[in-house]
Amino acid sequence: MNRDVIIACDFATAEETYAFLNHFAEEKPFVKIGMELFYAEGPSIVRELHRRGHKIFLDLKLHDIPNTVQKAMSVLSRLDVDMVNLHAAGTKAMMEAALKGLTRADGSRPILLAVTQLTSTSEERMHEELLINGSISNCVCHYAQMAKEAGLDGVVCSPLEAGLVKRQCGESFLTVTPGIRFVDSAVGDQVRITTPAHAKEIGSDFIVVGRPITAAADPVAAYRQCLKEFVG
Repeated sequence: MNRDVIIACDFATAEETYAFLNHFAEEKPFVKIGMELFYAEGPSIVRELHRRGHKIFLDLKLHDIPNTVQKAMSVLSRLDVDMVNLHAAGTKAMMEAALKGLTRADGSRPILLAVTQLTSTSEERMHEELLINGSISNCVCHYAQMAKEAGLDGVVCSPLEAGLVKRQCGESFLTVTPGIRFVDSAVGDQVRITTPAHAKEIGSDFIVVGRPITAAADPVAAYRQCLKEFVG
């Protein structure tokens, strides 16, 4: 699968989203729709962006009992998105149920990813607040292995763990990595981050980039810089 940059459209309304994407006269970037925008606008925002020609990563991070997640995924599969995700911490049974729900009658489905640990989670927080012992890299690799065994296509992880996941699960197992910043960008609330160029070097298949593009004075130039550094 070709490497690509996904823009995190973390806006509060459809109007803000369309105003941002209208900057892109020549490109149709791959976009991520997260909780804020989906909860505000519902499935209509997905359908409209699909109509406009964008690939869509629907980032809702499902985490519930297997039966509920299976039913939710069967609904999301009708939206014709390209990627969806869930939390690996929901167990292998939940991931298997999600895959079953997401798969359409003809066998087609979006890419299904498992979130390992959020890029805002440090190892200290994982130990003290989540009571997960060991290193964060071991935890991520364990979750990735569970996801692979459940039949998922890949994981969402920090770019710092992308290479470890590849070694654990194989080169064809996808790594989708948020926590991307340019060298001179503000870190914000994320603690495990790197640059687009370094993410490419260490094994990311897709990078998810938000504020360095959406808050840039020239979003198109920032997007093109990401593409140049990450895709080449």
